[in-house]
Amino acid sequence: MEQLDALRKVCLALPEATERLSHGSPAWFVRGKKTFVMFADDHHGDGRLAFWCPAPPGAQEELVRTEPERFFRPPYVGHRGWLGVRLDVDVDWAEVGRIVREAYRQVAPKTLAALVD
Repeated sequence: MEQLDALRKVCLALPEATERLSHGSPAWFVRGKKTFVMFADDHHGDGRLAFWCPAPPGAQEELVRTEPERFFRPPYVGHRGWLGVRLDVDVDWAEVGRIVREAYRQVAPKTLAALVD
């Protein structure tokens, strides 16, 4: 699937990023521990191809409010400020890269976060 391959490339380009299945779907971790992206393909029949990731304070609310066709509050982790990003719409991969890098910065140790852009 091209969206998954493209997302994988963005995630694995980050320092000490690893991939493994989590809850049956691909997910990416910093040093094998902290999750920074979870892939979601029709999660519990929601009809979306997307990924979920931590976002800076206030970002989820702003993006969901201004662009609900592209962003959503994901189940389970949305209450912690995580952002759902749709991949079944016209995807701006440069923007996805920025979102993924910011998600990484949210969970990575300061020494690794400092290596990203």
